[in-house]
Amino acid sequence: MKRSSGARLCATAVVGALSLALLTGCSDSGSEDGGSDGGKGSSAKALTKAELDNLLIKQGDVAGYKVQPVDKELASSKDKLKSDEKCLPLVYVMAGLAPTDAPAETNTMARQEKKPTDTASKSLEDLAEGEVEDAMTDALSVDVTVVTLSSYEGEGAADAFQSVSDAVKSCSGGFEVTDGGEKSKVTKVAAEDAVGATGDEAVAFAATGEIDEKTGQSGVMHAQVVRHGNTIAGYFTMNIGAMMTGKDYAIPAAIVDAQAGKLK
Repeated sequence: MKRSSGARLCATAVVGALSLALLTGCSDSGSEDGGSDGGKGSSAKALTKAELDNLLIKQGDVAGYKVQPVDKELASSKDKLKSDEKCLPLVYVMAGLAPTDAPAETNTMARQEKKPTDTASKSLEDLAEGEVEDAMTDALSVDVTVVTLSSYEGEGAADAFQSVSDAVKSCSGGFEVTDGGEKSKVTKVAAEDAVGATGDEAVAFAATGEIDEKTGQSGVMHAQVVRHGNTIAGYFTMNIGAMMTGKDYAIPAAIVDAQAGKLK
């Protein structure tokens, strides 16, 4: 696949429209308070945002990843996101938001740490023709995952999970997304096997996003939703370098396991 500067810009634009936060560079804990009974319904009350914040993974919880807050100035909000109503739960998950309206939600971002290659360690002036593009692609070839926790009352979590599961099927042919004034297109949604600890129930999907309408270039993004009692944990992973080159990547199981461990 030829990787032009135009394609890089288009990739950035598409990714930004779905989840601008990724480009910056609560739930039940198994106690009586959390009310996790493993069933679809619960009489437990939703946790507060502060309680959810305490349950999020933190720096040091996942080896090889830097965990940091999502840039609030770049993060999307539900009132700015427009799409086919049945597909909105998928859009929200990919934007680092709760799949449906929740009494409380929060998120964080885990960025893969990697050692610089010989090419990446050179100064721009020292790079030969062709190495500049390789260096840029290498710099972008890191997994970036937004982890979202949302807490619900009653059967709210089960309903939120079901909305995502239904959308994976009904939106398989793709959908358009408008984030403020930015438009983008998902051309395909396909169910995937969930990775890591899957809680009470889990659903995962790959979304193919259009990068360049003229050339037909596209890139794949990965998302997963796991229900832990009255809590929904959402994961959205992108690797822009892999999207540009067509290489395979996946949601890091280590992140899912670390977050699940805090929700037991």
